[in-house]
Amino acid sequence: MRNDTTQHVTDGLPKVAVLLSPSRREEVLTPEAQRQLASFAAVTISAQPVLRSEELPALLDGAVACVTGWGTPPLSAELLADFPQLRLIAHTAGTIRRLVPASAFQGGPRVSHAAAIIADSVAEFVMLQALMYQRRLHEINLHMKNSRTWESIREEYPGRLLGNQTAGVVGTGRVGRAVIRLFKAFGCRVLVFDPYLTPEQAAQLGVEKASVDDLMAGADIVSLHAPVLPETTGLVGASQFAKLHNNALFINTARAPLIDEDALFQELKTGRIFAALDVYSEEPLPLDSRFRSLPNVLLSPHTAGHTLDTHLRQGQAMVDEIQRFLRGDALRYEVTADMLATMA
Repeated sequence: MRNDTTQHVTDGLPKVAVLLSPSRREEVLTPEAQRQLASFAAVTISAQPVLRSEELPALLDGAVACVTGWGTPPLSAELLADFPQLRLIAHTAGTIRRLVPASAFQGGPRVSHAAAIIADSVAEFVMLQALMYQRRLHEINLHMKNSRTWESIREEYPGRLLGNQTAGVVGTGRVGRAVIRLFKAFGCRVLVFDPYLTPEQAAQLGVEKASVDDLMAGADIVSLHAPVLPETTGLVGASQFAKLHNNALFINTARAPLIDEDALFQELKTGRIFAALDVYSEEPLPLDSRFRSLPNVLLSPHTAGHTLDTHLRQGQAMVDEIQRFLRGDALRYEVTADMLATMA
């Protein structure tokens, strides 16, 4: 691929615009994926270290498809209206809410995204959080390095089997289902809250439907995977946290608005429950955050969905999606208008 912003259709190939900065492009597209894309499309890329909105028209001029991702400026309705030949937006990241206006789904370009690819990364991270809690390896490691006695460590941290626990999963979208599969693989009983999940679907997943309150009261581990919608904002508050039994683990790798952070902090201060948090109402988490001072909280910097392998899989999935589109094949990761109301 040439490092310019004005490469046009050559040799009869359709034009595809890669709306990513060079660093983001390398993050999600292997050299092989870039060669694959160039084999069936005339590719336009940016050489600028930061992709800016004013560069988009030159990149999109004549393009029938574009690759987007983290750092891509929003594609406004006005911008899309100026480029009616653009027929596919292939988003290498997850949510498309910030990127594409809802109006674009009414006669605008089709949209695909790599959220399904990210699900595996989040699900593995949730298992890591759950297993760290069951065995406290992070704490054991510190004691070993601080020369605490062998037997005292073994006595304080006897450990629990994850498979003996009841897991509660809030939301059964792509990530929620990936998490359920892994909990089930360990042998966990799984409770689920999702008003859109039918009894037949619950049976297929091998889970038990429950209300939020019953799930919070009945689970040893609770993991949130619901989208932020008007009906899910503040879904878990003081009354729900109070229902968690002593030594329960609460995990949030979804979005901070799903919970009442003040209520969670107050419950954690009692020391009777544990939490693993990857998302926060203010990000990056301030250095003086009250959560940093709590010994019963495992903190991470919104990294559950990020691995080197996942990023490259996301890019490859969208290169394959564009190739399917140009061949006239069915899309595998398309986002449709009727999906918007319940997706992240």
